[in-house]
Amino acid sequence: MGPDLVDYLLYEPEESGILWIKFNRPERLNALYGLAGADSTMAKVGEYMRAGDADPNIRVIVLTGLGKAFCAGADMKSKAIEQLSDPGVDGSRQHFSEHFTPLFRNISNIRKPTIAMLNGAAVGAGLDMALHCDIRLGCENTRFFTYQNVGQIAENGALYLLPRIVGMGRALELFYTGGFLEADEAYRWGLLNHLYSSDELEEKTRELCARIIKSPPLVQWISKRIMRTSMDTSMEATMQLTANASGILDKSEDGREARKAFLEKREPEYKGR
Repeated sequence: MGPDLVDYLLYEPEESGILWIKFNRPERLNALYGLAGADSTMAKVGEYMRAGDADPNIRVIVLTGLGKAFCAGADMKSKAIEQLSDPGVDGSRQHFSEHFTPLFRNISNIRKPTIAMLNGAAVGAGLDMALHCDIRLGCENTRFFTYQNVGQIAENGALYLLPRIVGMGRALELFYTGGFLEADEAYRWGLLNHLYSSDELEEKTRELCARIIKSPPLVQWISKRIMRTSMDTSMEATMQLTANASGILDKSEDGREARKAFLEKREPEYKGR
């Protein structure tokens, strides 16, 4: 069963195995609708991704935006922001740590491959969502902004993920100097896996998705979980996880199919089991 759909976030599954999730507030540069409520953009991103994760016909999930921006972050003119303007001594921390911030984990916890196709600016929470995705593709219109222009710190995982993606020095430089990063530098830093022209961005994203879909899904899902776990553990523990996973994959239906197809010199047909 699919998610409950809203008009400000599109859910577009294709027979190819790609699920497109698209921010759809181009008149507001795809700023978030609401903050942490059940009908907020952030809650819906997680709901849509979980639906795609549960759908056996979906192999890869692409998050992108319509119009000029990927996502402009929180809508500073919304009533939800106004309600946080005087939250009391601990109200803001409680709201973010217990309600808003956990919604970003919904992205990184998805087992299937996730791609952020950054058609334009990723601001604040938009940057955070892109960081929680597995792969980021950009174009000349891609740019990243953090939270300095509203006097805030990144509280949704960016201070954890960014140093691990681009290195501590570059991450500190970004947060020290105003938090503005253009596409070409983001690509040099490794924040963008690939940088294309805006005219070819979707085509190249589809090509990457096609390559992903040809690979055994169980290998992808288990590798992703081990890699994300390894960010907080040792090499020895990671090697134990891979040893455990090796036996599971060896006896899986997809594992037998991969070996059989290799010997028969044909394309394998994977089922994710």
